[in-house]
Amino acid sequence: MSFRDIKGQDKAIQILKEHLKNSRLAKSYLFTGPEGVGKKLVAKQLSKAVNCQEADLEPCDTCVSCLKIEKGGHPDIHLIDNGRDEIKIEDIRILQAGIKLRPYEGKHKVFIINNAHNLNVASANAFLKTLEESPGESLIILVTDKPALLPKTIISRCQVIKFCSLQRPELEEILKKDYSLQNNLAHFLAYFCEGRIGRALNLKDADILEAKNSVIDEFALAERLDLENLFPRDRDEMRDSLNILAGWFRDMYLIKAGLPHSEMINLDRKAELLLQMQHFSFLELDGILKFISNALLYLEQNINVKLLQSNLKAELWKQ
Repeated sequence: MSFRDIKGQDKAIQILKEHLKNSRLAKSYLFTGPEGVGKKLVAKQLSKAVNCQEADLEPCDTCVSCLKIEKGGHPDIHLIDNGRDEIKIEDIRILQAGIKLRPYEGKHKVFIINNAHNLNVASANAFLKTLEESPGESLIILVTDKPALLPKTIISRCQVIKFCSLQRPELEEILKKDYSLQNNLAHFLAYFCEGRIGRALNLKDADILEAKNSVIDEFALAERLDLENLFPRDRDEMRDSLNILAGWFRDMYLIKAGLPHSEMINLDRKAELLLQMQHFSFLELDGILKFISNALLYLEQNINVKLLQSNLKAELWKQ
């Protein structure tokens, strides 16, 4: 894969290519934008471009350096990715030890920190010193969808590159044309993922329509509250369920407000949605959406998942 294979980030990639072309590459970059739009992927391609043995602006994808980076085996490319967990000072100390060394076999040592907003206070303070003293042979790339959680002192020392989502109809066409997805699946993924191609591609092989419709049937359309048959969900599954329900009730709210039916997330369930919509006022839908939004916040605070699930059903059935 190379820059040319990344969809929807032409502006960000062009800026980086201009920096490479004019030898104005910054020592540190901050890639910001929605989750799942290709920020980490572009960071990987940039690490190829600065170390490629054959090309300057576009990685060749055939030289030893490019192949090693693609497979995650290049000794000069380092990734800190702790998922949702915090980035601890121990992670930064490992970075600090490595950044002082000259590149082992490449032109530049590259350090990519994914979800950089998860730096804790100690690691952020230690990392700030690293940004101020990074040697010329190194490149640091911070990746985040929550830049507001980063200290301003860190942001000020980075060249900020902004990434954006694709237009939803554009993503829908890409999914149908380039990935041969059926119309219902392509439409749902494009709108549910809000134009975030990485998120859509992660879900395309996961029976997402079946899972989505199961959540809607269980929580939104069932005829009675049956707590005995509630199956347990882990935290990630519950998060996905809440986002699916948010999309269902968001559709109702916006269709009542005059949004064209073609803009529905759940276009495959249009008839049922329009029928159920008649039983909700704007005020009731607003209350449900606020409850789901708060539930997502509570989920991050380690609330009991079964309790949250029961409260969610009770909230929907009281309407």
